[in-house]
Amino acid sequence: MTEALRIEEAPDRVVVTLDRPDRRNAIDQRMVDELHEVCAELEREPRILILTGADGVFASGADIAQLRERTAEDAARGINDTIFSRVAALPMPVIAALDGYALGGGAELAYAADLRIGTPRLRIGNPETGLGIIAAAGALWRLPQLVGLPLATELVLTGRILTGEEALAARLVSSLHEPDDLLPAAQALADRIAANDPLATRLTKRVLRAPLDDHPTAEREAQAQAFESPEKRRRMTEFLERRRTR
Repeated sequence: MTEALRIEEAPDRVVVTLDRPDRRNAIDQRMVDELHEVCAELEREPRILILTGADGVFASGADIAQLRERTAEDAARGINDTIFSRVAALPMPVIAALDGYALGGGAELAYAADLRIGTPRLRIGNPETGLGIIAAAGALWRLPQLVGLPLATELVLTGRILTGEEALAARLVSSLHEPDDLLPAAQALADRIAANDPLATRLTKRVLRAPLDDHPTAEREAQAQAFESPEKRRRMTEFLERRRTR
């Protein structure tokens, strides 16, 4: 069976391209299974993850042919929301580089990322109610956190699709780039993250995603771990030595 992902690995990052161009990169069971394999590797060996799509499309949604046949039992299994939550929980940051359609499940995968950048031709949103279902893989709670409840409510109830410019204005993406510049921009973000201490980065992500009631305890516990790190002492010593030589 044809693989649904293209994977490029480097010591500090992994680039995963959703690659079902004949289905506009619709998320099917095989893609879900392969994403679980990627997550398992990144849980064992934490690295930055860049998610993008082939042929000018991120993901047009879940595979409707498969979705049509799913039952209440399948809904209870949370096929898509389980993998999207696993992506969100990866130790190191996840960057979604969005071009073309990012609809339905494709949008929800993007919402699970820590950072999102796009192109002017991005079209992102959740038209699920028009298909007789709900956006059940994260949009109904992640999207309000990202753009605020009023706009999120409008989008999920009307199915309105945002353009790239509208997504930027709503701060759903942090920047727009021409299609040929999108992946280099994602790599540049990854470069800036990779230049920092990996432990401090993992701790920062963990605390950012902690429930509100966990603060400030979460910060104190993470900082205690960072303060005992040899890398903290090495980096601070280098900083002080550079300052003395100026």
